Amino acid sequence: MSADRRTIGFNFLSQPELPAPRVSEQQAERLLAEHYGLTAGAVSLGSQQDRNFLVTAADGTIAGVLKVANPAFNATELAAQDLAAELIANAEPHLRVSVPLPNTTGEKYTAVDGLVDTTAYVRLLRHLPGGTLLESGYLAPAAVAGLGDVAGRVSRALADFTHPGLDRVLQWDLRYGADVVAALLSHVPDVALRERIDAAAREAWSRIDALADALPRQAVHLDLTDANVVVTRTAGAVVPDGVIDFGDLTDSWAVSELAITASSVLGHPGAGPTSVLPAIRAFHRIRPLSPDEAAAVWPLLVLRTAVLIVSGAQQAALDPDNDYITEQADEEQRMFEQATSVPIDVMTAVLVADLGLDTPAPPLRGQLIEPTRVTTLDLGPLSDAYDDGRWQRPDVDDETACAALTDSTGVAVSEYGVPRLSRTVKLSQGSPDVVATGIDMWSASEIALQAPWDGEVVRATADEVTLRGVDHEVTVIGARRNAPLGSLTTGAALATVAPYEAVRVSVRPVGAPVAPPYVSADLAPGWLALTRDPRPLLGLTPTTPVPRPDLLARRDASFAAVQEHYYRTPPQIERGWRHHLLSTAGRCYLDMVNNVTVLGHAHPRVADTAARQLRKLNTNSRFNYEVVVEFSERLAATLPDPLDTVFLVNSGSEASDLALRLAMAATGRRDVVAVREAYHGWTYGTDAVSTSIADNPNALATRPEWVHTVESPNSFRGKYRVADAARYAADAVRRIDELIAAGRPPAAFICESVYGNAGGMALPDGYLQQVYAAVRAGGGLAVSDEVQVGYGRLGSWFWGFQQQDAVPDIVSVAKSTGNGYPLGAVITSRAVAEAFRSQGYFFSSTGGSPLSCAIGITVLDVLEEERLQDNAARVGGHLKRRLVELAERHPLIGTVHGTGLYLGVEMVRDRHTLEPATEETAAICDRMLELGVVIQPTGDHQNILKTKPPLCIDVEGADFYVDTLDRVLSEGW
Repeated sequence: MSADRRTIGFNFLSQPELPAPRVSEQQAERLLAEHYGLTAGAVSLGSQQDRNFLVTAADGTIAGVLKVANPAFNATELAAQDLAAELIANAEPHLRVSVPLPNTTGEKYTAVDGLVDTTAYVRLLRHLPGGTLLESGYLAPAAVAGLGDVAGRVSRALADFTHPGLDRVLQWDLRYGADVVAALLSHVPDVALRERIDAAAREAWSRIDALADALPRQAVHLDLTDANVVVTRTAGAVVPDGVIDFGDLTDSWAVSELAITASSVLGHPGAGPTSVLPAIRAFHRIRPLSPDEAAAVWPLLVLRTAVLIVSGAQQAALDPDNDYITEQADEEQRMFEQATSVPIDVMTAVLVADLGLDTPAPPLRGQLIEPTRVTTLDLGPLSDAYDDGRWQRPDVDDETACAALTDSTGVAVSEYGVPRLSRTVKLSQGSPDVVATGIDMWSASEIALQAPWDGEVVRATADEVTLRGVDHEVTVIGARRNAPLGSLTTGAALATVAPYEAVRVSVRPVGAPVAPPYVSADLAPGWLALTRDPRPLLGLTPTTPVPRPDLLARRDASFAAVQEHYYRTPPQIERGWRHHLLSTAGRCYLDMVNNVTVLGHAHPRVADTAARQLRKLNTNSRFNYEVVVEFSERLAATLPDPLDTVFLVNSGSEASDLALRLAMAATGRRDVVAVREAYHGWTYGTDAVSTSIADNPNALATRPEWVHTVESPNSFRGKYRVADAARYAADAVRRIDELIAAGRPPAAFICESVYGNAGGMALPDGYLQQVYAAVRAGGGLAVSDEVQVGYGRLGSWFWGFQQQDAVPDIVSVAKSTGNGYPLGAVITSRAVAEAFRSQGYFFSSTGGSPLSCAIGITVLDVLEEERLQDNAARVGGHLKRRLVELAERHPLIGTVHGTGLYLGVEMVRDRHTLEPATEETAAICDRMLELGVVIQPTGDHQNILKTKPPLCIDVEGADFYVDTLDRVLSEGW
């Protein structure tokens, strides 16, 4: 582009210095009074080349934004901007658009002389409330998609807009990006950074220049970034829906709109290269990209970040007192670092694949070894080779391969493009490098590798050789090199593979970047597009992913949707180990919610017990076998007298339902007193006494007449708080006495011994003692629901009621009893148990089966041998201390409930009003999942982080949870 080309509007290449006009707030206020008839205050806003002021009227309302345009911009350019804003406002009624407000003479802009050295144009623009995305920290995928949606709508609206004021040469127009970088690069003081910017801009421009003629042009806003897209803020999210600042409007490549928009995402905390994909998808849905445009997006984005840094450096020199420029420098540096952290071709392939615009690669031909028997190893996330936690062993893949080599002629190979679970990382906030970009090969005997095609050996070391052919390069690492540098013909000796030694083989198209051996799942589509499956060189068919229907769609088609799943877009979890969950993408998550698996996932003792018992017998408890007796004895021995008689069932709902039936049978009554905000199960009886509106929004209105509720003893946000919480017991006693006096004495009082639905909140001291005494005085029984809290989770107590120094008449328990196997129990006195004979008999087909009892015994053994109750006390104490300290720094945390490993982190918007932070909690859980932590909300307001991990969690895992939560609360969600 020639610097002297005549344009109707501004030409940056001929006038590359644009210091912002120096206009004071007092001068701005005079302009408002003189030209708009407003007596208002003006506060300077950030801007690089113009001068902007927020205008506040005398009554405190915001009257608009006063924009003093840089004197370099003329009236024709401003007219185009005003018309474009009005066009978008009319074409896209769902978008809010900052259009100009008329001055006292009805004009949209005012020419002012004497304000600066030459004529300047002043406009008062409509203020859009809500703020911009620039003011947000981390941008959730929904917000990023919203940003792309806005850009797509603006691009669609401006597709046919023309105006003389679009004839400009702007430094932000990426058609001139290479020229701008070259002109301003010297302003960057850091030599190393300057060299990197220069190299990145040149590489990006080489890709853009090859596509330039195929890129359609139109009017573009050219600055739909986080700074110029206004949002509507909700409690847990931001919704981009407004557009401001048309100062960079011009005619350019249409795809520039998207590239500039997407680039701004990279400046936010927690953003990586693939964070832009939701914006690109959203733009593409509204204004579809051609394959050429899709190929141009990432090089344009890289060029944009380079332009930002050099422009910022120049402007800082021109306008050193402009705080806006210096404040943006760190964000722009972060954008450049993220944009260049992955090769351009890789990110281009990622987004092309994401949009479904990719094309299959041609088949690979050639022969690396003589025909032989080859065994393909399963080293994917579901492989049996990784059972019992073996995925953590560094030599597990070698062991698996060598075990598969059953004769001296065999060769074993891994699969290409499949996540390798042995490569995953525990306790990582980032996506690990697990997807193989090549294959590994093992041989039972020494074998020779041969050149699969004519080519040139371009790299040769003792254990590595690369052969470059016409179309592809093959690299072998770990074999003894035979070929020297230079030409090689098909079939010539390339390298020798030693027996039982892993050799890595990778293939890539000539000119493609060298791929790491393993890459993250999010970048895998890009790297795999730039590599080839080497398996055909061994006489094997390529590893081809089998298209499978979306798992959630399959679930909804056959599995009743009322059975909800965690997260809107959940990872597919097919494996667990201790306090970790592993996805089919090879990601390892810290499990902070799975109180069912008290010992931890996939405990080998439980698995071995189940396998042994299933080889012998599994039937029902009407048969005479020892294990049901032993488990019942062991379970009863954990409880105080007179709780010595056991019923075995399959779940917590069944256990608590049976507990109520026992109480009704023993007392001959039907009325039950339950605590509000509690959840006890899904059967008719347990649902009747469950009053948690989180589980059933109609819970309080649909109680049967035989259920009577008492106030939730919530000492944090309930009727009585802190020291007054002791009054809950008195109120509950009063309610029971009223029922007795009315001739309806309750059969039972049922309560969780620690208030689970409130996030593990302890009951007020003495609560159970007083209420138990009252119900017993009326001839009723006390039922302790220990389904969640029992089995040592509290650390200092094996059973929750022990914390209250109270003994119930009936205990129901499940979840922990089988470590995930369906096993529940009810323990009561002999007298209560015998009274059930009035109802006939009790039988549960698999409750008390040999298998369930054998597992139940094993769980009790492991709890004791691995000292998991002690671990709950030690790690739980450490975890709570750290969470309490976190609350001191983050006011969103209202309090931390619980003890041991039965905790709840309650989120509030205001510590005085205790307004629940419901939406924020849901968004925090989504962000925590992105960072490798599985956590879910609980409570009637769904504002408590349910913190109930397996009891085997260690201090390292606890710290990872707190550190990740700290990051989310600091960066945003």
